Amino acid sequence: MPIESGPPLRRRSTNLAQGVVDALTQRILLGQLKPGEKLPSESTIVLEHGVSRTVVREALSKLQASGLVETRHGIGTFVLALHAQQGLRLHVDTVASVRNMLELRLGLEVQAVALAAVRRTDAQLAHMRQALDDYQASLANNDNCVEEDKRFHQLIAEATGNTFFTEIMLHLGNAMIPRTQLKGDERGGADFAQLGQLANLEHEAIFNAIKRRDPDAARAAMVLHLTNSRDRFSGEQGR
Repeated sequence: MPIESGPPLRRRSTNLAQGVVDALTQRILLGQLKPGEKLPSESTIVLEHGVSRTVVREALSKLQASGLVETRHGIGTFVLALHAQQGLRLHVDTVASVRNMLELRLGLEVQAVALAAVRRTDAQLAHMRQALDDYQASLANNDNCVEEDKRFHQLIAEATGNTFFTEIMLHLGNAMIPRTQLKGDERGGADFAQLGQLANLEHEAIFNAIKRRDPDAARAAMVLHLTNSRDRFSGEQGR
């Protein structure tokens, strides 16, 4: 009988390297490894990911080619500054553009949250919980809760395990939080504290669906949240 062989060594090595690339890319995009910071040593990455030094070197080469890091011979590999708006120009400063942004997010985040519900880790869920607790604390103190809001949505993107979702959400930045983007004459008499409270109640429904690992409920909760956000901003202008 013919002996079945496993996948070719080169393909297996490339797949392992891509896994390391994806993991390090997530850490860089989420700011866990900051610009100018040195990456963990080869030995540390080998132990963390259970791969060979050859695989680690291939992964670092891919990261360098992508422009995320640079290797300084004899010193180590360092994170480069991200140019978040390169190739993406977003001007979200009118009610119409806010609605357009929310429509874009509907196309993106409804799928992301379904993947997050299936793939999230307990640690990622705990970080989402903390983001919502921080959000509520900021509301109670009448503080700006934009960072907490943005962090919650970016954590959902991270929990997909797909770096493209994470990168797109980081590109969107503050532009994805509608109440921060309108010019003064576009805001009218909007009560942004009340809008923030309503948004966080919807966040809780999203969180609970992710916690239950229920992708259908997560999709429905995200659709409700984003369509409600769109309708709230339309309603502010009497439309």
